[in-house]
Amino acid sequence: MLKIALLVLIAISVPVVAFAEPMIELSTTQTEINSLDTVLVVGKVTGVATFKPVTLTVTSPDGVVVYSPNLTVNTDGTFRWLVQPTLPSFQIGVYTVTASHEEIGNIAKIQFSVVGSNPIPKSPVIKSPESNMMDNTPESNMADKIPNPITLSTKFENGGNKVTLIGSTTSSVTDITYRIISPNGNLISVGQLTPDADGGFSTEIVTGGPQWKENGMYTITANQGLSSEHKQSIQIEIDNGVVVPEFGSIAVMILAVAIISIIVVSSKSRLIIPQY
Repeated sequence: MLKIALLVLIAISVPVVAFAEPMIELSTTQTEINSLDTVLVVGKVTGVATFKPVTLTVTSPDGVVVYSPNLTVNTDGTFRWLVQPTLPSFQIGVYTVTASHEEIGNIAKIQFSVVGSNPIPKSPVIKSPESNMMDNTPESNMADKIPNPITLSTKFENGGNKVTLIGSTTSSVTDITYRIISPNGNLISVGQLTPDADGGFSTEIVTGGPQWKENGMYTITANQGLSSEHKQSIQIEIDNGVVVPEFGSIAVMILAVAIISIIVVSSKSRLIIPQY
């Protein structure tokens, strides 16, 4: 009788331990910031398939959604995102950050307040008459020759719908935020990448769909922190949702063949056949 009671107790208790209720958590240590500060948001999901992304939504004090990235969940269920100031800076007021997962019924929510502004001071530059005379000398343009701390390149198959964004940065301690802008200036996508120990980072961008319906040059801009020097842009051409190759050697060969064909046809049209 005692054995039967123990078996019943085990059968009842096992389901309670085996199935944990899906939960999502969200937190930040920065509850009050200035208008040019950043906010690191960290979270965790439990009881769900971690390969599915978390949707983070950042809403401004006037109710406008300023960021809405899909974040990859790590193997331990954690995720994070660095909220950077909107252009030109955060508004004064309370921002709301929510996180949701398609397998979790509720959402997690936190808020942070922008309590003051901190404009970046510009140092006055006083030029002497002698310096004005040297504005066009190579020495005066040395700043233009300083390499950008961020480098960007793309890798894709001609006519494909996948673009690999590859980059590097001189600083691996701060995440990279990238934005994709359509030919008419609309924000297509925004994401965040964590550089490796050597400063390298990469991500795959899939084109096509209603957001990529415009034909033309799309601009991808990578930014790290608030420094204007840590910013780089690159462009890709999209036609009917697929990547168009750059004007390279193949295009030059096609143009050369076309020109030669025109010359040959023109020469034949002027050929006079003698009459016997």
